[in-house]
Amino acid sequence: MAALGVYGFWGITAAVFVLLFLLGRGDRFPLWVRVFIGLFIGGAVGYFFSDQTGAVQTIKFFGDAFVKLIRMLIVPLIFTTITAGMIAMGDPKRLGSLGVRTIFLYMCTTLFAVVIGLVFGTIFQPGVGVDYVSASQDAANTINSRLDAAAGLSVADRLLAVIPANPVEAMATADVLPIIFFSILFGIGILAAGERGQRVGEVMESAADSIIKMTGFVMALAPYGVYALMAWVLGTQGLGVLVNLGKLAIALYLAAAVHILLVYGGIIRIVLGLPFLRFLRGILDAMATAYSTASSSATLPVTISNVNRNLGVDKSVAGSVLPLGATINMDGTSIYLGLVALFAAQALGIELTLMQYVGVAVTAVVVSIGAAGIPSASLFLAFTVLSVFGVTEEQAVLIIAFIFPFDRLLDMMRTLTNVTGDAAVATAVGKWEGALDEDIFRGKA
Repeated sequence: MAALGVYGFWGITAAVFVLLFLLGRGDRFPLWVRVFIGLFIGGAVGYFFSDQTGAVQTIKFFGDAFVKLIRMLIVPLIFTTITAGMIAMGDPKRLGSLGVRTIFLYMCTTLFAVVIGLVFGTIFQPGVGVDYVSASQDAANTINSRLDAAAGLSVADRLLAVIPANPVEAMATADVLPIIFFSILFGIGILAAGERGQRVGEVMESAADSIIKMTGFVMALAPYGVYALMAWVLGTQGLGVLVNLGKLAIALYLAAAVHILLVYGGIIRIVLGLPFLRFLRGILDAMATAYSTASSSATLPVTISNVNRNLGVDKSVAGSVLPLGATINMDGTSIYLGLVALFAAQALGIELTLMQYVGVAVTAVVVSIGAAGIPSASLFLAFTVLSVFGVTEEQAVLIIAFIFPFDRLLDMMRTLTNVTGDAAVATAVGKWEGALDEDIFRGKA
């Protein structure tokens, strides 16, 4: 493709954008179909034009713009939908059963996830024969700087951080857990105020509807943003991201697929008695966005829209369960942490005992809760997990630095798993709370 040059790259990109626009006219092709078309064509174009580094780097602008548009919606969406969700419940007592069911399901799926990660790490042996010491010093320096920035928070500090000293500051910094905490209390306060709080409640419900409409406008740009992101990933990193760490990538993708089919499929098909393929089809937009952006938080507006409109989960449940899931439900992260732990143990020649396996599982579950829903955040949680079986900080830095350059494609699958789990739990809680329209879920409405 070198002969085509930069102009060839932009010519093909322009043609793809025109194609995506034409496919979207008249709703002849659903959004998820156009997103996947952009995903695969973007990957192919990026790979074949990988020698045109400048052009490929420039196309990332469109992807970054799309992600920023979605991020723009996160804070107002969380604040308005959770507050409106509390108001829609009508009875603050209902929050107790919803919260208990939600957190219980998230914890159960996370535990299954880390066990599946350990199993696949044992089967594939991704760390055997890896020369982790060859990790570049630049990557190690990057890891060290991020580790220093994240260090120093105790468990008590993390719990206290959930209570915002300044809600406006929490919103300005997009600190999700404090926003959720304040929104729940604000919604309960509106209910407790009775008639006096009714007008505020109506404003919040109208604001939530308006933000969801804005989400629809932004998602119309998803095929173009996804094309740009995939062109950039494959164009700058090439297939080497999968070749150099092939076993780890294959193990992660297979483990995530098994987790989705067995755990989420079991919840939807066996526990709820609903069609699992219909569930997957209903959240394809969210899954595609999650895979391309590698950010649970950035995907949140799409997930709420899909779960509400396509699966029939009431806004009061979708707007409460999903923002919480984007923060504490990190099944893909748990799978990954189990795999990285075994990758490191195998690369270092450490034989893990049964108690160390248990320690890795418990630690992975705990540290994954509250992991930032941003690209590569979970990679840095691995330091805590590796310390369970005596890996020194210097060794951990080299191990993580070895993986770091190839983490993007791994993170994309982790995020897809997280978002699918969020939707499965929201569907389950919606049905148990009597807030699921099965006619919409089954496609009859």
